[in-house]
Formats: sequence, structure tokens, C-alpha cells
Amino acid sequence: MTQVPPPHQLLAAGKNFFGSPRFAAALTLTIIGSELGALVLQQLIGWAGLIGILAVQVLFASLSFLARREGIEWHGILPISLLVFVGWAALSVFWSEYQWATFGSVVYLGATTMLGIYVALNRDTIQIARAFGDVLRVALVLSFALEIFSGVLIDAPIRFLGIQGNLAEFGPIQGIFGTRNQLGVIALIAIVTFGTELRTQSVRRGVSIGSLVLAGLLLLLTRSPIAFGGFIIVLVAALALFGLRRVPAESKRFWQIGLLAATITVAAVAWAARTPIINALSASNELNKRLELWRPMRVLIPAHELEGWGWVGHWRQDVPPFQVFPNYFDRTPTSGLNAYLDVWFQLGLVGLFAFVGLAGLTFIRSWLLASRQRSFVYAWPALVLVVLLTTALAESSLLVEFGWLTFVVCCVKAARELSWRKAFAATGASRAP
Repeated sequence: MTQVPPPHQLLAAGKNFFGSPRFAAALTLTIIGSELGALVLQQLIGWAGLIGILAVQVLFASLSFLARREGIEWHGILPISLLVFVGWAALSVFWSEYQWATFGSVVYLGATTMLGIYVALNRDTIQIARAFGDVLRVALVLSFALEIFSGVLIDAPIRFLGIQGNLAEFGPIQGIFGTRNQLGVIALIAIVTFGTELRTQSVRRGVSIGSLVLAGLLLLLTRSPIAFGGFIIVLVAALALFGLRRVPAESKRFWQIGLLAATITVAAVAWAARTPIINALSASNELNKRLELWRPMRVLIPAHELEGWGWVGHWRQDVPPFQVFPNYFDRTPTSGLNAYLDVWFQLGLVGLFAFVGLAGLTFIRSWLLASRQRSFVYAWPALVLVVLLTTALAESSLLVEFGWLTFVVCCVKAARELSWRKAFAATGASRAP
């Protein structure tokens, strides 16, 4: 007869299992993979299956947090700006025009936020970059393989994944991400990640170079003006950061101020010359489509300008006011195609100010860390944020799933290294008698 171990032994075994570094590494990979492949999972197993996966991950992350709680310093880590934004989204349940949809979307947002916090607190920055790199490699290889299968082997679209089968005509391609613009955003994040791996020598040189070539090829094949524009901005930001890291510490503040002034000037010039820039990027058609969507949004925003209509994340066509947006594209829009305008529409001016404040603080902290720290891996969050925040002007993917998970990871990592609360506590402790 088999003897059952006593309860204290079972608890100790569970703590060792859920608290082990190998479990944290495996769970991190599955979290990133499921968020990156959310569209594919939703098409294959439905929303119920995707939510089931998310629920299991939240349970495992909670158990892992519990097992590792003694090794985590919580004071001053969770950024207040992040809590304010998520809290305001949760409060919108009370005035939402579609309360049940808002409640479910807030739970979905909260679960993704919790998973992002888990990844940020339980893995080092280099480990996070490696995990993102491993998942992105698989996703890009799978995307390219499916595009070859669809566009070359069977010469037919794979409609349930949104793959149009245009590889033989050299694009545009969509991969497993539904649209060419979203594939372009993922390819940009992949280029930053693979470049970080190459610079830090965290994977074999041949793997890094091959990954960069694949990401660059897919970026070109998307033929996405949004991704091309984002690439130019990321390249300029990387060169600026590369220069700042070589400036002597005593003069770095003046160079930072000069760079900020130059950025504002260039942004003003770019806005003044937006028409020729849009034409040069062949983005006029993209812009016209978005304007058709943004105009009715701007008409509806004043009805709930301060508090918004209510958080929903992915748009729901079965509830008002999203029923008035069905016929602007070949496919039904699932977002406002502008994260900032989308937040304004759903959470009002209060939510927009909270989001802009959150994004601004996160980027400033990440940029300062990237320019001060010796290890190049600290450049990864800063450059990824450049991708997310610039492409958010034409896509809303930052607000859901992989985009939001990545943003939360960067946010918590930056707050952990540069928390004003920790600095204030340290100052107070040094002045204590």
C-alpha cells in the first residue's frame, strides 16, 4: 500500500517546484508565447480556450509568486502610474455603456498586467530579452513557413489566419499576426531583440545574425509604411543612444537636454512637412483609411469626453457605439488604430492623461538607464518602447496582449531600477539619526 507523504512535505515539494528558477523560465516562455500567438490561439481554440490558457498561467504565476515571495522586494517596485491607469480602466465599469463587456475586458487587462509583472520581477533583463528572442524566432519562422505554404506551394490564402498568400508577389505578407502592419511591428521588436542578443553575445553569433536577416526580410515583405517609418525612428534612437553611452558622465546631462531639444525640433519639422513624408513612405492610403475611422471617433468622444465610454480593449461589434464602425475596411475594425485616440475614446481625458503620463515616465526611466548603465542589455527596454510608442500612433496593439505585456515588463523593470519612492526612502534613511 502506497504511503501518502505528510502535508508539510507536500508543501515543501510544491514550494521547491513553483519557486525554482527553471519553472520561472518555462512559465516566462509560455506567457510570452501565448500573448504573441494570441490571434492564432483564438482562431484555433476560440476565446474560451485562450482565456483558459490565460487563467492557468495566472494560477501558476500566483503560486510561483507565493513560493518566491521572500526573495522579492516589493517596496517601490510597482509603478503608481501603472496602477492608476489600470485602476481607472477598472472604475470605468461603473459608467460603461457596455458593463459586462467592460468587466470582462478589465479582467483580461488585469490578467495580462499581472503576468507582465511576474515576468519583470522574476527574471533579469538579459533573461527577459533572451526569452523574447526565443519566442520571436519561433513566431517569425512559423510566419515565414506559412507564407511560403500559402503563397508558393498552394497559391491560396489561409483565410482564418488572415494570410493572403502574396509571397510570390513579394508581399505584402501578414504572417500569423493578421495584418501586415502588426507583423511589421513584431519584426521591429525582433530586430531590436536580436540586435541586443548579438551585442551582448547571449546566443551564438550565427543564430543572432540569421535571426536579424529573417526579421529584416519579413519587415521588407510586409511593405508596411508604418513599420518602415518606425524602423527609421528606431534607427535614429539607437544611434543617439549609442552616442550618449560614450559621453563622459559629467557632461551627459547637457547632451540629454540637447537631444531632447533636437527631438522636439525634428518632431515639429516632421509635422509641418507631414504631407511629403507620408507620400515618400507611400502611406497616404493607410492614412486615408485611418481618417475614415478616426472622424466618427472624434464625433463620439465629446459624449463622454472626461470619463470615456468604458474600457473594452478589443472592440466589440455587438455593443454600441462600436456598431457604427463596421464598413470602413475589408475587415471589421477591432481597434481604433491609434492607441492614444483609443484610450481617449474608451477612458476619456482622465484615462488619456494617465496613459500618457505612464508612457512618458516609463520611457524616461528606460532611456536614462540605457544611457547610464554599462551593460548594453539596458538598451533593449528603451528601444522596444520606441517601437511601441511610435507605432501606437497608427496601431492600438500596444493596449492588448503581447503589446501590453511587453509594455508592462518594460515599465516595471524601469521602475524597479529608478523608483523615486526607493530613492526617497534611501534619502530618509541616510538622514535618520
